[in-house]
Amino acid sequence: MSPKEQNILRQIIQELLQKQFIHPSLSPCAVPALTVPKKDGQWRLCIDSRAINRITVKYRFPIPRINDLLDKLSGASIFSKLDLKSGYHQIRIRPGDEWKTAFKTVDGLFEWKVMPFGLCNAPSTFMCLMHEVLRPYLDKCCVVYFDDILIYSTSLEEHLTHLNSILETLRHNQLLLNTDKCDFAVSNIHFLGFVLSAEGVHTAPQKIAAIQSWPTPTSLTEVRSFYGLANYYRRFIQNFSGIMEPLTNCLKSSQFSWGREQQRNFEKFKEVLSSAPVLAFPDFDKPFQVDTDASAVGIGVVLSQDGRPVEYFSEKLSHPRQKWSAYEHELYAVVRALKQWEHYLLHRDFVLCSDNQAL
Repeated sequence: MSPKEQNILRQIIQELLQKQFIHPSLSPCAVPALTVPKKDGQWRLCIDSRAINRITVKYRFPIPRINDLLDKLSGASIFSKLDLKSGYHQIRIRPGDEWKTAFKTVDGLFEWKVMPFGLCNAPSTFMCLMHEVLRPYLDKCCVVYFDDILIYSTSLEEHLTHLNSILETLRHNQLLLNTDKCDFAVSNIHFLGFVLSAEGVHTAPQKIAAIQSWPTPTSLTEVRSFYGLANYYRRFIQNFSGIMEPLTNCLKSSQFSWGREQQRNFEKFKEVLSSAPVLAFPDFDKPFQVDTDASAVGIGVVLSQDGRPVEYFSEKLSHPRQKWSAYEHELYAVVRALKQWEHYLLHRDFVLCSDNQAL
């Protein structure tokens, strides 16, 4: 490490010692520690935990799907977002197991007294804690994704009751909030990369601005980074797979190749995303409508309700399917749509629309 990095690491270690998150160690084993710069100019402590992760028995508590969380918000108009302060660090390492988390620096060995980042079971352990603490309120007036808690209600009076109950629960369980990142009783709110309001789900302006200003990729790594961010918003984009096909083909190649087609669709995606619609929250008391469209190269389906889109889905067809008839393409679009959204459509009446009269 350079002298600058060593000084930064010493500062981070001193802060952790003052907070009593770590203490000096005499552990028989230790892993390397290093510092990584963050976007805001600060530095992050990173521990190489691969050795202990390889011999750890995995804990399989499920991590919720973001789309499933958003499906709970139908009818909500008032929102609050709570953010835990140093979320993982609020969980104590079991006494006697601290030596397993030891890491080495130029100033000696240290070990964690609280749960650090990087352990393979840390996410599942934290989600288990949040589910146990907030179990009475989950899917009734709040949803939780790691240290982000969203409280939703249909009226301000009801919201104040929900908010008071959840804050009391957090206080009882000694979970502390970072009030600088909390929002209380607002009509629209940023949550997990989306903007939520009574109208539905919007794309987040900050994320859209990042995509709009994304420079032309010059390597497969940059293409992969752009595709990952773009894929997060695929439910907003009609014919997403068709627009992104040249970039997908670029990723399949062993060597980076960027031509006119990739550049054209790269710019097209930016343009389409800037005019993405607001998606409605699904209301499970009303019937859904599925509109299908298919061709020899791909399918596009839309799930809607009361004339408003809930989600878009598209898929490119593989080469052998180009020999199918128009009827078979349309039928595949129907089957694929029902498979994609069976959790919305199963055991209930819905409207299916196709432009193929024979089907």
